[in-house]
Amino acid sequence: MLRKMILHYTSSFSGLSREVWWLALITLINRAGAMVIPFLSLYLKDSLGFEVSQVGWIMTSFGLGSFFGSWIGGKLSDLIGYYKVILGSLILSGISFICIQYIHSFWGICIAFFILISIADAARPAFFVALSAYSKPENKTRSLTFIRLAINLGFTAGPALGGLIIAIVGYNGLFWVDGVTCVLAGLVMIKTLNPKKARISDQEKVIANPLPAHKDGLYVIFLLSLAIFGFIFVQYFSTIPLYYKEVHKLSEKSIGLLLAMNGFIIFIFEMPLIAYLEKTSISKLGNVIVGFVLTGLSFLLLLITPWSGILIIGMILATLGEMVAFPFGNSFALERSKRGRQGAYMGLYSMAFSLAHIFGHNSGMQFIATYGYDKNWLFMALMAVIGMGLLYYVKWKAVRLDTRML
Repeated sequence: MLRKMILHYTSSFSGLSREVWWLALITLINRAGAMVIPFLSLYLKDSLGFEVSQVGWIMTSFGLGSFFGSWIGGKLSDLIGYYKVILGSLILSGISFICIQYIHSFWGICIAFFILISIADAARPAFFVALSAYSKPENKTRSLTFIRLAINLGFTAGPALGGLIIAIVGYNGLFWVDGVTCVLAGLVMIKTLNPKKARISDQEKVIANPLPAHKDGLYVIFLLSLAIFGFIFVQYFSTIPLYYKEVHKLSEKSIGLLLAMNGFIIFIFEMPLIAYLEKTSISKLGNVIVGFVLTGLSFLLLLITPWSGILIIGMILATLGEMVAFPFGNSFALERSKRGRQGAYMGLYSMAFSLAHIFGHNSGMQFIATYGYDKNWLFMALMAVIGMGLLYYVKWKAVRLDTRML
């Protein structure tokens, strides 16, 4: 039985191109090195002495930088090619991480983090376009899932290593390690990936008279639904931990274990799950709708009983929703981008999630402060229903227009 499970797990990785494996390694190095991010609020408050309100504005500049970087990265991917955008982003963000530790003023930090994240997140749409070029059509969703696996592994290892570095050499060590690992990821890319091969394999995706991404009405509605999903999901990294502590009286250790369960489930089950779902008759949009349902239910469960065990069930449902919605949403966006310039399409895709980070965390906090936790969970479930409605419309309209994206 165990051998069969192991074979099924390993078979879910079969067929992925060598370039996709290298992209995953580059992503893993880069994300594992992003140690500053989990400790950013602590660094700003404890090391630099900023007030909580000031930290909030710095985090807003962080989100705005992500939004701008995603937009400019999509534009540049179409103008100069995704290979140059990714490589430039890795090298320049590495240098920026090293330099930013020497900036201590409030406005200087706001501007510096806006620039840093703009540079770093410019690579996000370029990575999607590169993945499209290096993947066979039938492997795209699994390739995207594999990259997500690398991201999750990096984010799991990063905070643990970051805490160790802070204990040994202090916060400055984080910036040096982040900078060096970004540059290292860039060097690995130079040595392993061939942009000419990517360009040749990507020729089939170029069409005459490409449709501008912002004029593709169905795509814009699809992105609005994904922004709503992101708005809902980021609650698990802002308001939900507060709910665990203030209502269920969980310790920081227990909260950490609950949040870590998300990454563990993804690491073990996501690739086999996606490999299985790809063989079913469920469409890409159908799977994203399922993700909405599961995530919406995870909030409604919190209203049923004060039993703390429901928190584990809720986290499992939310994780399953994430595992289903994100890879197939990614895949749909890549397929839809064949209608126009892929960089611009994937830039808008990344911007949708940047919006979720800009507004999701703060809105959830304000809603809780005004109406309480229970009403916030009802509001999130309602948002899930609205997002599902938008996706049903896109699915219905796309079928009527006989598109090839479902």
